[in-house]
Amino acid sequence: MTSNQGSGALPQPKNFRLMVAGQIVTVTGSSLLRFALSLYVLDTTGRADLFAALFAISSVPILLAPLGGTISDRFNRQHLMVLYDAICCVVTFGFLFVMLGGHASIFAVGTVMVLLGIVGAMETPNGTACLPLLVAEDNLESANGIMQAVQALSGMVAPVLGGVLYGAFGLRLLVLASGAAFGLAAVMEVLIRIPFTRREQPGGRIPTLLFDMKKGFRYVWKEAFIRRLMFIAALLNLVLTPCFLVASPLVLRVTLRAGDAMYGLGMGLINVASLTGALAAGIFSKKMSVNTLWRWVFLIAVLFLPLSLCITPLVLGSGFWPPYIGFMLAMFLMVSATTILSIFVVVKIQKKTPNENLGKVMAIIQAAAQCASPIGQFLYGVAFQSFSGAAYLPLLIGGGLTLAIAFIAKATLKREDF
Repeated sequence: MTSNQGSGALPQPKNFRLMVAGQIVTVTGSSLLRFALSLYVLDTTGRADLFAALFAISSVPILLAPLGGTISDRFNRQHLMVLYDAICCVVTFGFLFVMLGGHASIFAVGTVMVLLGIVGAMETPNGTACLPLLVAEDNLESANGIMQAVQALSGMVAPVLGGVLYGAFGLRLLVLASGAAFGLAAVMEVLIRIPFTRREQPGGRIPTLLFDMKKGFRYVWKEAFIRRLMFIAALLNLVLTPCFLVASPLVLRVTLRAGDAMYGLGMGLINVASLTGALAAGIFSKKMSVNTLWRWVFLIAVLFLPLSLCITPLVLGSGFWPPYIGFMLAMFLMVSATTILSIFVVVKIQKKTPNENLGKVMAIIQAAAQCASPIGQFLYGVAFQSFSGAAYLPLLIGGGLTLAIAFIAKATLKREDF
């Protein structure tokens, strides 16, 4: 196994704490904005297919992740963190001015989601590549768990707070708060110190970046272990990520007709589940192995059954609370298990990849895996629109597909043990 710790990659608790603090502010702002825009689209149009299509379109920029990873491996990662949050701040306040002018159309919302998606695609591999430079290799599981927990905690608070603020003050206040959060995060990230060694760029920046991207793709293709994990991750993102991002809000808002507060609470509980999984990842991931990864996928597939049963006509006829509680409990367990699985895979790849290739490799995997998500989001939206009176059917189909993925993972990874 190749270590990704360079000579300057000693543990730096202060810088790691600063990075965590900046992430808390950034993710809270991003979650508030995403929550507000999604709820605005649902309330304005009432159409599941349009709602899902906007989410799918905003996910397309993930294809730029390999470029973001290549840039991360060549330039100062701390400077990039500041730049990305500053751009998000400008975009968000730009949308606020558009709103104040009375032009907050669905097209404007979609444009903002795409622009922020582009920045996010560039930013995510940069943040992942920073961690091995700030903590010791033995602490990577915990560090990744903490970062995932930060995202979950911020995402948990944002929907609950957003549901209350959206109902009381509308979209404008949430957009203002999100823009301010991005600006504050950029200021905080100025204080972070991340080891950086300038590397030569023979032939100029553009040719060097293109060469680095080619090198990254070659590395991923050469490593059979990474290729196989990337394939499984893509299949899971086709089914699971759309379930969390599209199916959950549609069930809560359309099928269960949850009010602003209960909708926010439900979306917040999903993030609590992610937080729970992130905190537990340090314990479970050290006991997991690649060749038994399929068992976790099988568990997630089984949980689709109670998730679907809770929104059948029989259970829906019992009132609001039984289907709401049952749906949220099953979703909680699914998200927790998925988070543990995700952190386990990320840490395995981080430990195996040299630091000079880490940004590129993580970005390529992220792009390859998540490019399947927009397809799944769109298909979920179409399915929910087509089966508007039987919302449990798309979820049952999702469970069957996840079960198939579990057996594929068992066959593909049975000889892997890292």
